Amino acid sequence: MLGFLKKPVVVTAEINMNLVALTVMGLISRLWGLSYPRAVVFDEVYYGQFVSLYMKRIFFVDDSGPPFGHMLLALGGYLGGFDGNFLWNRIGAEYSMNVPVWSLRLLPALAGALCVPLAYQILVELQFSHCAALGAALLVLLENSLITQSRFMLLESILIFFILLAVLSYLKFYNLQRHSSFSGSWWFWLLLTGVACSCAVGVKYMGLFTYMLLLAIAGLHFWHMIGDQNLSNVSLMCHFLARGLALIIVPVAMYLSFFYIHLTLLYRSGPHDQIMTSAFQASLEGGLARITQGQPLEVAYGSQITLRNVLGKPMQCWLHSHTNTYPIRYENGRGSSHQQQVTCYPFKDVNNWWIVKDPGMQQLVVSNPPRPVRHGHIVQLVHGITTRYLNTHDVAAPLSPHSQEVSCYIDYNISMPAQNLWRVEIVNRESDTDVWKTILSEVRFVHVNTSAVLKASGFIGASLPEWGYRQLEVVGEKLSKGYHQSMLWNVEEHRYGKSQEQKEREVELHSPTQMDISKNLSFMAKFTELQWKILTLKNEDTEHKYSSSALDWITMDTNIAYWLHPTSGAQIHLLGNVVTWASANIAALVYMCLSLWYLIRRRRKIYDMPEDAWQLWVSTGGICVGGWAVNYLPFFLMEKTLFLYHYLPALTFQILLIPIVLQHLSDHLCRSLILKSMFSALIVAWFSSVYFVYRTFSPVTYGEPSLSVTELKDLRWKDSWNILIRKQ
Repeated sequence: MLGFLKKPVVVTAEINMNLVALTVMGLISRLWGLSYPRAVVFDEVYYGQFVSLYMKRIFFVDDSGPPFGHMLLALGGYLGGFDGNFLWNRIGAEYSMNVPVWSLRLLPALAGALCVPLAYQILVELQFSHCAALGAALLVLLENSLITQSRFMLLESILIFFILLAVLSYLKFYNLQRHSSFSGSWWFWLLLTGVACSCAVGVKYMGLFTYMLLLAIAGLHFWHMIGDQNLSNVSLMCHFLARGLALIIVPVAMYLSFFYIHLTLLYRSGPHDQIMTSAFQASLEGGLARITQGQPLEVAYGSQITLRNVLGKPMQCWLHSHTNTYPIRYENGRGSSHQQQVTCYPFKDVNNWWIVKDPGMQQLVVSNPPRPVRHGHIVQLVHGITTRYLNTHDVAAPLSPHSQEVSCYIDYNISMPAQNLWRVEIVNRESDTDVWKTILSEVRFVHVNTSAVLKASGFIGASLPEWGYRQLEVVGEKLSKGYHQSMLWNVEEHRYGKSQEQKEREVELHSPTQMDISKNLSFMAKFTELQWKILTLKNEDTEHKYSSSALDWITMDTNIAYWLHPTSGAQIHLLGNVVTWASANIAALVYMCLSLWYLIRRRRKIYDMPEDAWQLWVSTGGICVGGWAVNYLPFFLMEKTLFLYHYLPALTFQILLIPIVLQHLSDHLCRSLILKSMFSALIVAWFSSVYFVYRTFSPVTYGEPSLSVTELKDLRWKDSWNILIRKQ
């Protein structure tokens, strides 16, 4: 029974020493001297702010992309014990002792290091030789731009890691497809493809390009499966559902989970939440929540309210009035009604308060029980401090002459009667009997007499002159001119008015309210709003000293100075390996020319290679050339400030293509032994030049050793490169 103990337990394992060696070299090249320089390097000044906000649990919005990449950087800070206390205001600023520099830079460096063995494995899965795979990995290892980008608190190396992981996972899944469908490893690699794609998109929306490419390749492969008569309809349906689950449902679920974690971590109010709706702000701890917590939910006749414009761009503002009137005549000679000004004011103020009045009654207090205002009801809006009624009429607005002036009515005893009836239309209602709700309801006010809609027109960038205190213009806009978010308002602050006397009411308007009603948003409501803000909120793109065009990237006619030592000539630049970049361009050109040549000859029934070699050549191009194209060409359509680092994902695919083209030339075009030997010698000489350039530019890749003025001038191989040289 215990006979098995007579023999030793033996565990055997196959270890690919190439992979081990490449991984170790990748780690050394990316982790060596990682804490140097102990100063803010280029975009660390940007991402560091978000890391600090994560540490302090303060909500923020970054219009550059989803939150997963920021969370990974914050994880590094958390593991290093960072408390978030550092002022990220200047590139080159020395880090204080509480900032764990090595920990903050660790995850990008690890991701960059792991790209080296990933490149090796991708070429092996593409059925190329281990020699070609080793060449691809070494090219990634010795690419100066990839090293620089991965050694700091930046996101490109993490993005490239997940992109390469997605490609490798899909290739492994596809190769298993032939002999072990629906096995454990088959499911693992298929699911890992979806997970890696989701992570790539979650780091930066650039990851969407590779995700779309892999979906297209997977769709093409499935199309070929449909033509396989050996597969039953049930089997095909199972394959289809498995791919749908792993490549669509899982990535979407993971993408949502990134936002769920993001919103769970950042529960405190901060400066960025002002661009969000009142409902979103009220869900955060502190800030607006302190003011609005426990307000009455249903707006009733007699309610005292502040009305915030829903659009919130370029700044949030509230419907406002004050005792000043419109000038009798404007600067251009047009006349006004000389009524009390109504504006949209970007600050909280007692003059932002209005009272919802029933036109058929005189009282300005809430009855008992309260009578709620519903969709379609007619109301009057009374300015709380001046007690004048919100009014509009057929008089041109001061800055928008094609729109109606909005004012608070003053009776000058002339032939200009009050027109102060407004119909409440709840735009996001679920039924036509919906009650107007605090914070949650988005309301449009339609003027009964003229059908004009109350609109904040100042969002087009116009503000009133000095007589209007530079506040934003409010107008009555005809519905026929179309719908816009600036026509929508929501109640932000709300109390039930109790004082009929004006003096008592003014005291009431200055007092906070506390009533116990919750207004928590669901996760999906918060996700939808945040996602929309990320996609539509665009900071003004300004010309940057190191910005460039997509055309500059191919030939590397540009560089970026990341850091300069305050006293010596030590500096760090984003500069690529010139030989590698040129070789990548040549490899892509050779691939496309050869493919066109082969296609023409195949059309003439001339076959230069076996069918399986041709299929390998085509599929390789679909991944490498396709990966380069989808990660590069979209930038020609983007209206944003571009930098050289945006090209790095596309460059990585081009680098993978170099050894593929070299092996193809050796296998199919070098027919004789002499040609093969000469070609091999050329490859050795070429690779030596790659290493030489890597070593030459290492001082500006790692920032040390410090170079003299002469040595720095010698590194300026192109006139367009901006190598920093101190004046003597």
